[in-house]
Amino acid sequence: MKIAVVGATGMVGAVMLKLLEERQFPVTKLIPVASERSVGKKISYKGVDHTIVGLAAAVEMRADIAIFSAGGDTSLEWAPKFAEAGTTVIDNSSAWRMDASKKLIVPEINASILTAEDKIIANPNCSTIQLVMALSPLHNKYKMKRVVVSTYQSVSGTGVKAVQQLENEISGIKGEMAYPYPIGRNALPHCDVFLENGYTKEEMKLAMEPQKILGDNSFAITATAVRIPTAGGHSESVNVQFENDFELKEVRSILSQTEGVTVQDNTGTNTYPMPIYANGKDDVFVGRIRRDETQENSLNMWIVSDNLRKGAATNTIQIAEYLIANIL
Repeated sequence: MKIAVVGATGMVGAVMLKLLEERQFPVTKLIPVASERSVGKKISYKGVDHTIVGLAAAVEMRADIAIFSAGGDTSLEWAPKFAEAGTTVIDNSSAWRMDASKKLIVPEINASILTAEDKIIANPNCSTIQLVMALSPLHNKYKMKRVVVSTYQSVSGTGVKAVQQLENEISGIKGEMAYPYPIGRNALPHCDVFLENGYTKEEMKLAMEPQKILGDNSFAITATAVRIPTAGGHSESVNVQFENDFELKEVRSILSQTEGVTVQDNTGTNTYPMPIYANGKDDVFVGRIRRDETQENSLNMWIVSDNLRKGAATNTIQIAEYLIANIL
């Protein structure tokens, strides 16, 4: 398998390279791709130096799969060029997610809808992935009506500049600001840009992407996305109203048996998901599972995941693994 990693020098790109090695992905030739300023530099993979190439050169090299994590504008311009050259693109940006002609994939949920004709495949938003991983099996059993989610998102979701801002503030160093305000000892109810309806783009991704992934618009989601001063791992407080009633024991059992989900839910031993625990892991962790006593058929839970792994790199590589095993 000839694999191109577009955005190989970025935060997610670095995790993708690490995961390709960890998961023993069948790479016969690695093509690291980055912006012009990085072309010609070296990047290490499996202890071997590989030379970074530009996008045009990478298209000509006709990779089997190109994994994109280089931003929406780059994806919009270059993903079709890779696809035209016969390469299957898995894109980690928001560029193609809500395009009706492109599929939005979380492998544990809907990989089976992929075909050989799908040359550009969209990877969902990081917060969406961990949300649907927990909601999908419960929706199948109890049928969701309405979801209210508040996110507590780490600075790594913004990128290197934001991580540096937090580190600078912790160290008392003045430096470049990724956010309009300090993030240390603070919480910013502002993830991505604000839209005319008063929501941010991040909040609207959470509202719309799950419907597409689950192939069902019979339920509604409303979201508030908040940036907090953690270095890695996104957390979500989730309230779900179902059409049908449930037993908490069965809810825990369903989630425990769901591939890619780990239940951490014992208040007697203070066992619950936390970003510090999810860091570096691929599972989605669910806890604080309890009935909403103010509304019938309603459930509260707390969902945590490493946003750079399952929220981005791991999900992308799982899609590639599915393609190799079943389609390519």
